[in-house]
Amino acid sequence: MRQIQPKMMQKVYNEHYDPHFSRNAALMTDFLDKHYFRSELIGFEELPERNNPNAPLIYISNHSGMAFPWDGIIFAAKLLMHCNFELKNAFRPLSAPMLSKSVLSNPFMVKEMWKKVGCIDATFDNFEAMMGYKDSNVLVYPEGVPGISKGFNNKYQLQRFSSSCVYMAIKHQTNIVPVMSVGAEYINPCSYKSEMLNKLVNKIGVLFLPITPILILLVLQPWIFYMAFPAKLRFVRLATIDYKTLSDKNADELTKPELQAIAETLRQKVQLQLNETVKKYENEPFEFKNLLKTLFSNKKHLPFLTCAGWALLFAEFEYQQKRGKVIEFDKLNFWSIFRIIAHSPLVLCYYIPIFGWIPLLIKGYKGNKL
Repeated sequence: MRQIQPKMMQKVYNEHYDPHFSRNAALMTDFLDKHYFRSELIGFEELPERNNPNAPLIYISNHSGMAFPWDGIIFAAKLLMHCNFELKNAFRPLSAPMLSKSVLSNPFMVKEMWKKVGCIDATFDNFEAMMGYKDSNVLVYPEGVPGISKGFNNKYQLQRFSSSCVYMAIKHQTNIVPVMSVGAEYINPCSYKSEMLNKLVNKIGVLFLPITPILILLVLQPWIFYMAFPAKLRFVRLATIDYKTLSDKNADELTKPELQAIAETLRQKVQLQLNETVKKYENEPFEFKNLLKTLFSNKKHLPFLTCAGWALLFAEFEYQQKRGKVIEFDKLNFWSIFRIIAHSPLVLCYYIPIFGWIPLLIKGYKGNKL
């Protein structure tokens, strides 16, 4: 394998990442999470420590099928806040490169949001570069894009694992920390995939287009592109996997079939633990009674708490970031809507049937080569 040059490594680490932006994004994410997803970290009472001080731990997680990756956004922000914003105990995610190809694929088109919060395009060279990053751990989704687009009929069924995570663990002598997301499959329930349709939308820089009863509403209300049902999310840390148990060979001695066989063994092991985790924690996926109680007790902020109002929340976030300020969440109320529209009028397009898509798509693809 070719050696990654130090200059390239520094570019991967720092080219877009903005710690101040990331911190403020975590605070905003926490605001919507507390009132909507009501997520929990389970098994994080004690944070895992690096077995190799010179290499980050490799966190791995499952994807929720056919949904905008709100589960990954919530998990990253939740752990960062749980670590009191000490990045060394949190992670930086490797994400599908297509997420950063167009502004449209960023949450509510906040420009370069994925990159600014610390995401790295998931390529082999970038993964290799991040294994020399001492400031944080690394999160990978070994299912890749097939995990995102697997459809609700395959919920909690782990797709084929990429062998890169086991290769990196063995080569850099670092442990793997599995964290299973439970409940995220209900962020967009009853949604299914069409390979032909997904290949078509890939050509315009979109990872997938779910076949779902609410698909027709996407034309009428553009904000639905980013919508999420109020699934109760739980992120469950499983037992750390010692890299020594993966193979008794050095990484570069392993053939590609051998690496894939190790990855498949890892997938099967994690699948069994995921099955038990789902049985234990997936009781009532939405917990509507708790949701209504939470929303009612915070009715002052109601316009911003459900996904229908997140376009306004993200517009306010982007506006305040440009001013070098943060959102004053306690002051958000019904009257804030008019102030947000005044300083970010494009946000109205998310609520205009059909024609609202025109200016949004112009912004979403401006300057991009598909």
